Amino acid sequence: MNLLKNPTRILFFTGKGGVGKTSLSCATAVALADQGKRVLLVSTDPASNLDEVLGVTLGHRPTPVPAVPHLCGMNLDPQASAAEYRERMVGPYRNRLPEAAIASMEEQFSGSCTVEIAAFDEFSRLLGDPTATAEFDHLIFDTAPTGHTLRLLTLPSAWSSFLTTNTTGTSCLGPLAGLQSQQHHYQQTVRSLSDNKITTMVLVARPEITAFREAARTSAELSTLGIRNQHLIVNGFFTTHRADDAIAVAMQARIENSLAAIPPELASLPRTTVKLSAHGVLGIASLRAMANGTEFTSDASVPDAMAPGMPLGLGRLMDDLATPGQGVILAMGKGGVGKTSIAAAVAVGLAQRGYRVHLSTTDPAAHIAAAVIGNSLPNLKVSRIDPRQETAKYTTEVMELAGTTLDAAGKALLAEDLRSPCTEEIAVFRAFAQVVADAQKQFVVLDTAPTGHTILLLDAALAYHKEVTRQASTMPDSVSELLPRLRNPQFTRVLIVTLPEATPVHEAAQLQQDLRRAAIEPYAWVINQSLAPLTVSDPVLLARQRQEWKFIREVVDQQATHTALLGWQNEPPTGIAALEKLMLLT
Repeated sequence: MNLLKNPTRILFFTGKGGVGKTSLSCATAVALADQGKRVLLVSTDPASNLDEVLGVTLGHRPTPVPAVPHLCGMNLDPQASAAEYRERMVGPYRNRLPEAAIASMEEQFSGSCTVEIAAFDEFSRLLGDPTATAEFDHLIFDTAPTGHTLRLLTLPSAWSSFLTTNTTGTSCLGPLAGLQSQQHHYQQTVRSLSDNKITTMVLVARPEITAFREAARTSAELSTLGIRNQHLIVNGFFTTHRADDAIAVAMQARIENSLAAIPPELASLPRTTVKLSAHGVLGIASLRAMANGTEFTSDASVPDAMAPGMPLGLGRLMDDLATPGQGVILAMGKGGVGKTSIAAAVAVGLAQRGYRVHLSTTDPAAHIAAAVIGNSLPNLKVSRIDPRQETAKYTTEVMELAGTTLDAAGKALLAEDLRSPCTEEIAVFRAFAQVVADAQKQFVVLDTAPTGHTILLLDAALAYHKEVTRQASTMPDSVSELLPRLRNPQFTRVLIVTLPEATPVHEAAQLQQDLRRAAIEPYAWVINQSLAPLTVSDPVLLARQRQEWKFIREVVDQQATHTALLGWQNEPPTGIAALEKLMLLT
């Protein structure tokens, strides 16, 4: 891999779920250790599979990997770190404040920003304290901190004395006030991340147009924070020599077209291309093969037959989804699994049955409109919730209502506070709540719905809303009624979308747990872009086809009440006709 030529001391692998971050970070770590470098490989993924890939049990401290001299690995658990951090913040007030106040504090620290900050706290111990990792030549991180986290930690007034004494608080900056003692380590960490001589941010993406667009957004956000030493890995490049395999030929064409349309932000970056592996990357031998660009042959036995009765296409699910005649259908899942296509196909299917349907999205890239291009269905409305517009509108509202009672310093702090990621989260949530309210008279199909942690925050919605906005105004009915509506299985059906691969399935399972904690029970799982039901002859695709069944059966046997399996499409599912194909039982 090109990345192995003169690498910096710190390498961060970032990207959406299922793009291959863990495999590539492990392969890089093994390759550097094989060169005699002392390497520490760190994962912050709550569903980390470093143990499985490396064949060793890891914990919170560096653990040697016996099969690879000079390599140590460790797992940082952001959820556990967040729980410990939350208790550090709340614990001193137990038995001193009313239970309702303690519950409100715990709710404040239950969001995604607390998890991100707690994870960054662990990062800072490794990056900000020179003595913590002095014995290692290289630090490699799987699942890097997001641009949102870095933006949070670079807000200058986050460290002001005002926040340490003001307890009216916010969901994001309040936690930072409790970490003032870590200020030096955080500042040193941010400096290290932006130092081109020390750190490389490795963007991992599949060779797909939507994946490239998402990676380009990440690249731009990191660049604005001064993190410009970036390297792109295109994982899953595929070519075939089987002209008689229509699926293989179409897959190669789609990949070539995607690379030809790569965004300029990515086109200018140093690039490594990694071939599509025929087998799962598991074990040291397969990691060495990935790093060397050679093919690894697995002798592990895998199922080679489809599970009996597996429903193909969305058709069978559509019958049940249409039965109430109205309500909300949410397509949820990690980036790159095809939520937009599934949401668009469901909306088209319902509209074709004569129902009024509103198809909307919170995706900043807004692929929904493109998905239903050629729309000739008069009862299908397509829109998007624009995060920037909603955030601007919400920020103006808060400044007008809450800012009028503040002095100049207070207004400046409030304005800065409103630039935090949670402001966008709440603004989008309010718009989302209004769209859901419209489902009392029609179907509303939503792509990229709020995640489980967002919904959990709103379990105490009134208190949370007031904390964020600093206002005592009445909450809109759409917000106060949202959680009961989402919890009502007769009104809301959640479709969890995944791919038949390890990381997407395991991350989807985590999403399902989050939803269940919020008392929202998913209706069905959709396994998208599968080779399992297709006829292929290319040896790479044949091997991958057999590998899929382990994960398909994991979904069917352990996770889902209802399941639909969708085959990989020769053409991207864009337009009414293409979406109709996703309905068919084949």
